[in-house]
Amino acid sequence: MQKYIITGGSRLSGELTLQGSKNSALPIMSAAMLGDGESVLKRCPALTDVYSASRILSYLGCKCTVADGTAIIDPAGSSGYEIPDDLMREMRSSIMFIGAILGRNGECTFSTPGGCELGPRPIDMHLAALRKMGADISDNGGRIHCRLNKRKAHGAKITLPFPSVGATENIILLAVCAEGETIVNNAAREPEICDLCSFLRKRGADIKGDGESTIVISGVDKLHGCEHTIMPDRIAGATYLSMTAAAGGEIILKNTCTAEMEPFISVLEQTGCRIYLAEDRIYLRSGARLRAIRDRIRTMPHPGFPTDSQAVLMAALVIAEGASVFEENLFDCRYRHTVALNKMGADIVVMGKVAVVRGVERLKGADIEATDLRGGAAMVVAALAAEGTTCLSGISHIDRGYEKFEEAVSTLGGKIRRV
Repeated sequence: MQKYIITGGSRLSGELTLQGSKNSALPIMSAAMLGDGESVLKRCPALTDVYSASRILSYLGCKCTVADGTAIIDPAGSSGYEIPDDLMREMRSSIMFIGAILGRNGECTFSTPGGCELGPRPIDMHLAALRKMGADISDNGGRIHCRLNKRKAHGAKITLPFPSVGATENIILLAVCAEGETIVNNAAREPEICDLCSFLRKRGADIKGDGESTIVISGVDKLHGCEHTIMPDRIAGATYLSMTAAAGGEIILKNTCTAEMEPFISVLEQTGCRIYLAEDRIYLRSGARLRAIRDRIRTMPHPGFPTDSQAVLMAALVIAEGASVFEENLFDCRYRHTVALNKMGADIVVMGKVAVVRGVERLKGADIEATDLRGGAAMVVAALAAEGTTCLSGISHIDRGYEKFEEAVSTLGGKIRRV
């Protein structure tokens, strides 16, 4: 098992170009199996989750290559409809293939997805929406089979009980080539959904309202190929900004999506960091000791504070002056990183969905283990700000979402190596 050896205490300084977004690339790769024609995806990040998605596409009959930041996907031979358990378990986002497979081949068989252990990820909303659009669904010992009761799905009016990103994506993927109009109320508004819709529109889809609470999709007869550039990864951006804030120093992030990162940046600047924004660049300078955040930090669907940024910001705030309070409203088990941070000397008390972080003067290196993607990144943030050396195992979780992570940290002057 590979590990990171991290020696803290060095100020960070330098420039980084943000990778393409993991949470955008994966649903877009799924969407590429719809219709005809080759899709060329630029700035596709080199991540284990991307490679897992590529293996699923290849298993289903697509021609898929990922190399040098570009994914090329040709769905011409895609007639498969069943995803094996081992491929489903490789990543938590594998559920997003359901809508695309069902839309292309009329049926789909799968099991519950794997990935990070963040608590249960119910798929009730996904299945309820698929039923409304004409799918018959059965469950045989944990293997779920969906089949359209007609040749194509039909449009429907769907109101989600919660603005689920995954459910919104699956509805869009099934609706783009369905008969008639689909209206999604209380849709998720995340920027990555807008990127998915932008890709599909380039291919001939008729989608309106993405980024708002109501999305309207009018089904079309066919989709064609296109070239598309994946949006920047706002969560990776939040990680590198938190890292520099915690360790001290300055960073220029290039190829950013500043407007989409505003919910995070507006909180981070309350710590006393100096932050300047340009169209596609962010400059941060961290000087004296960080200040705690006065107001409670509540994770919410976009445009609220992103749950994926909660852990990395918390890692920076453990050495801030004063107390900060987090409220996690999206996942049941998203405070697992607090055990490792407390082992390093942090003072974090978790009470249900609330975590109280009382800033300490210093952290010390320790032997710790990552248990999920963003929690693992948070441990690196803390280790770079700590005294001494940290040995971090379980870094396969980090490889799922960060491209050339140790190279990026080293570019900033952080002392990190993989062993």
